[in-house]
Parts: sequence; structure tokens; C-alpha cells
Amino acid sequence: MKYVCDLCGYVYDPELGDPDNGVEAGTEFANLPEDWVCPLCGASQDDFSPLD
Repeated sequence: MKYVCDLCGYVYDPELGDPDNGVEAGTEFANLPEDWVCPLCGASQDDFSPLD
């Protein structure tokens, strides 16, 4: 499931991961490192919502 940042609209896609920030493709949102933040605006994971 994809998640969207409520503050800036960045979409985290687990199929892509976030390789620029050390998150491998295939990493589900729930399994992101605790210190991972939105790569665009720096929002915490609490500021993300599931994307339908």
C-alpha cells in the first residue's frame, strides 16, 4: 500500500522504496526505519496517510 505525506503530497511507494535515503525497494511503510522522514519536506511518518 502506498502512503501520502499530508503536508506536501509526496507518495511513498513500497515497490520503489527510497533508495536515496537508504530504504530498499520492497520495504513496506510499516517497516521503515524509525528515523525515516519525508524526503521532500522532512515530515515524520505520523504525517502520512494510506493512499487508496
